Amino acid sequence: MKRREFVAGSSAALALGGLVSAPASAQAGFQEGRHYVRLQQPVPVSAPAGKIEVLEFFWYGCPHCNAFEPTLEAWVKKLPADVAFRRVHVAFRPSFEPLQRLYATLENMNLVEALHRKVFYAVHQQGARLDKPEAVIDFVVANGVDRTKFTEMYNSFGVQSKVRQGKQLSEAYKIDGVPALGIHGRFYTSPALAGGEGASEIQGQTRALALTDQLVASLRKG
Repeated sequence: MKRREFVAGSSAALALGGLVSAPASAQAGFQEGRHYVRLQQPVPVSAPAGKIEVLEFFWYGCPHCNAFEPTLEAWVKKLPADVAFRRVHVAFRPSFEPLQRLYATLENMNLVEALHRKVFYAVHQQGARLDKPEAVIDFVVANGVDRTKFTEMYNSFGVQSKVRQGKQLSEAYKIDGVPALGIHGRFYTSPALAGGEGASEIQGQTRALALTDQLVASLRKG
C-alpha cells in the first residue's frame, strides 16, 4: 500500500529529551529519516511495565499485508519475553471498518489464532468481499463460529472502543500506508521504508523486522 514520505535531515532527527539513540549497529545499517523515523511526539503504550511494545498496523484487504503475514508470524513466535506484540487493523476509509471490527471481535473472542490467516486467505485467494457486516458474519459462521455470540460481540461497546483506540493509534503514529511497524511509541518503520529503493518485497520484510529488533535492543539498553 501507499508508502509514507519522510523528510530526512534536521526535522526528522529531532529527538525528545530522554529518548534513547539507536545503537551503533542500527546506525551502521539503517539511517534515521530514511529507513525509520523517530517520532517527535511519543505515543502512549499499553504494554505491561517492563515490556517493549511492537505494533503491526495492517488491513486485511492489503496484498502486502497478506504477503508479510507468514514472515511476521514466524518472527513473532521467536520474540523474547520482554516484547509485547499486537496487531492494529487500520481503517483509512469507511469501507475498511467492517474488517476492522472483525479483527477487534476476533481479539475479544480469542479467535485470532484460529481465523486470522483464514480471513487473509478468503480475501486474497478466494476473492471474498468482506466489506459489509452481513458478509463478515456469514464468513465467521461458515468457519464454525456461533452467529449470535459473534454478532453480539461485533456490535458491542467493547469492540467499538477497540476500533476507536485503533484509529487513535493510527493517527498518533501518522500511519498512511500498511503494513507498518510501531516500536514502543518511539519509532516507526515498514517493509517499504526499511527495504529501500530496489529491494524486493521479501527483502523489505526481512529488513523491517531486523530493524525492529535493533530498535527494541536500543530501548532495552535505555
